[in-house]
Amino acid sequence: MSQTHYRVIIIGSGPAGYTAAIYAARAGLSPLVIAGYASGGQLMTTTDVENYPGFPEGIDGPELMKYFRAQAARFDSLIIDKDVTQVDFSERPFKIQAGNDAYTADAVIVSTGAQAKTLGMKGEKEYWGRGVSTCATCDGAFFKNKVVAVVGGGDTAAEEALYLSRIASKVFLVHRREAFRASHIMVERMRTNPNIEFFLNYVVDEIKGNENGVTSMALKSTQDESERDVPVSAVFEAIGHAPTTELFKGQLEMHENGYLKVVPGTTETNVPGVFAAGDVQDHVYRQAVTAAGTGCMAAIALERFLNE
Repeated sequence: MSQTHYRVIIIGSGPAGYTAAIYAARAGLSPLVIAGYASGGQLMTTTDVENYPGFPEGIDGPELMKYFRAQAARFDSLIIDKDVTQVDFSERPFKIQAGNDAYTADAVIVSTGAQAKTLGMKGEKEYWGRGVSTCATCDGAFFKNKVVAVVGGGDTAAEEALYLSRIASKVFLVHRREAFRASHIMVERMRTNPNIEFFLNYVVDEIKGNENGVTSMALKSTQDESERDVPVSAVFEAIGHAPTTELFKGQLEMHENGYLKVVPGTTETNVPGVFAAGDVQDHVYRQAVTAAGTGCMAAIALERFLNE
């Protein structure tokens, strides 16, 4: 097994990882980016991105990540598309394994991101990015003055429904139970919002559409299995996110929801020399621009750490 040493290793890609690589490389640190076989993060499954600064006409998610990657490579970052399979942060240099290759590093940035949870309903993959979404902040503007649906019963679903109620002509909130997991105040805000209508004790059985995108959702009652078809232009799945942190259990401190803990206002983890950037440590905003911002923070903090 080969073993190579780098001053800086970045685990994961996406806006956070690539931005960290750009800053670290420009600081002369020649980082290794272990991007993963599915490099690029969640934007690789996004079509139009209209809220990332610098692209007034919008840009496809994969194309945006192509630019991120090219810029990181331009400044002397080595990028390899492998999955990290094991880490050892117990002592420096830190040890990282990716397949049959072993690496060591003086400092590490973790930017493995998070994945939105999905329901796996019929039609979900077919209309993904064409009316099926997991991010109202990202995609809600495409459905201005249209009828949309939000699926879920927690605070995430409530936040999405309230946000969309200011854009869409009508928001249907679909929840499999009568009772919500969302906080009382969020439920009351939804109930008093004239633009939100509830379908309680229902699940989405199928998402239907045509070449232009989503046209309706088929609902099934959880009480008597009766069915109904409801016309909508979009379905937003809001059942939460899962951070990609399994690899770091027992190594880095985590919140109860699995996101990495950082010192407030920084990207520092509990292990000196290991920094966390992007959605892997952000369960509030989860935006490309905020991920890129924390990637910048992590690289600058890492450079200072190495200099000290």
